[in-house]
Amino acid sequence: MATTTPPRSRIAPAAPATGNMPYEVVNGQVVEKPPMGAYETWIASRLMRWMISCDQEGRFGQVVIEMLFRIDRATEIQLRPDLAFVSHARWPRDRPAPREAAWDVVPDLAVEVVSPSNSANEVIDKLHEYFQAGVQQVWLVYPKTSEVYVYEAPQRVRILGRTDELDGGAILSGFRLPMAHLFTLEPQAD
Repeated sequence: MATTTPPRSRIAPAAPATGNMPYEVVNGQVVEKPPMGAYETWIASRLMRWMISCDQEGRFGQVVIEMLFRIDRATEIQLRPDLAFVSHARWPRDRPAPREAAWDVVPDLAVEVVSPSNSANEVIDKLHEYFQAGVQQVWLVYPKTSEVYVYEAPQRVRILGRTDELDGGAILSGFRLPMAHLFTLEPQAD
């Protein structure tokens, strides 16, 4: 039986969790974020490896996994995409990441690997929050159906299946990943 998470509107304690549970801050309130499942983590790690291999020397920016971003200071929204890409245009190459809980920058690309614990409303709410903050593109990865929904705006989406190829477009130039490689059940030599 699949577990479900509480709606994003459910409020957790007002201070960050003290355990190992990742969290986000929505409307000034801490909301615990259940960790990804094993397969979803495997998919996110595989995707991250492909993204980094496209930009081995970090020419374009930084790829991070499970990073907390402060995407809106006014409303104190802090989101933790499963993967994100921050270009050097948004965070200069020679500027180190801050030594605090949330990175105060809006990523160019946010990637969410949707697991059984994610509700449809939660995913759509985050999609809108990302675009309102200035994220240029959002990828929703659905391991169960082997699909990636590539959003360039909340109402503009391309749906890619196993026979398609995911590309980084203007955000991550040169990134190309055959979808069959991403969703293979057995790791392949790349």
